[in-house]
Amino acid sequence: MILVTGANGNLGGATLAALRLAGIPAQGGSRTPAGGVRHLDFDDPATLDLRGVATLLLISAGYAEDDVVLARHAAVLDAAARDGVGHVVYTSLTTAGDHLAFAAAHRATERLIRDSGLPWTILRNGLYAELFGGLLTWTSDGLESPFGDGALAAVARADLAEAAATVVADPTPHTGLVHDLVGTPITATQVATALAVPHRTLDLTTYRDRLLNATPGLLPFQPPMLSSIAAAVRHDFLSAAGPDLPNLLGRPLTDPLAVAAAASASRRAAGGREPGGAGNGAKGNGTSGSSGAPQ
Repeated sequence: MILVTGANGNLGGATLAALRLAGIPAQGGSRTPAGGVRHLDFDDPATLDLRGVATLLLISAGYAEDDVVLARHAAVLDAAARDGVGHVVYTSLTTAGDHLAFAAAHRATERLIRDSGLPWTILRNGLYAELFGGLLTWTSDGLESPFGDGALAAVARADLAEAAATVVADPTPHTGLVHDLVGTPITATQVATALAVPHRTLDLTTYRDRLLNATPGLLPFQPPMLSSIAAAVRHDFLSAAGPDLPNLLGRPLTDPLAVAAAASASRRAAGGREPGGAGNGAKGNGTSGSSGAPQ
């Protein structure tokens, strides 16, 4: 059996949908089970029954401080080893993101996986195009962001879900491999141009101040996380493309510019003018799970 954690999240749900579209049986697990999804709460050991699971897709439970995230992942991996799970696939963070504020929990989890004795595959997911579009703030006359002219090798969430489904459907060829799943580079100005509006650059000090003082609803770990993304994109640390994702998919990637533009337009329709990019971008769903990353 294939078990996908975080099944009620965006990436987990999309991965389950991709598996079902391919006719591959799979089950989802979530701390908020519904619609056939089993109860699987990383904070509740009684729910971590992984007997009968051949392949576990561990989607990062990153919506918390690093020590909490790592403890959750350790609990799942202990249960996987105890219950004889055949293969663990983990959705991590792109290699280029080592310096980001939320990278430590991902790299520490990778180390736990390597030391677990279980067959493993690591999917180092790039940042979502949906996140990039969601972090652009609408003003009265256009878009603004802290990204400057920097580019992000953004990737559509659906492409990452399809890649994860491909790997868990037949994990053996991917045993012991780390796939770096990034997209093609796009800039904030390109998104603005696609939407026929101008783009204005915020300095990083102003952006951080807005996150700390003018963006209600952010959790304490999120301002440094978002500031680190802004600095990394601005200085082109996350712009490199790579072959792993198109090779896994066997097709060209979904256009990340179109995805980012659609996400930004959706924010505008919803009245998304909070300083610093709150809402769609700042409150979750950045990379592998629901980490705000870069989740």
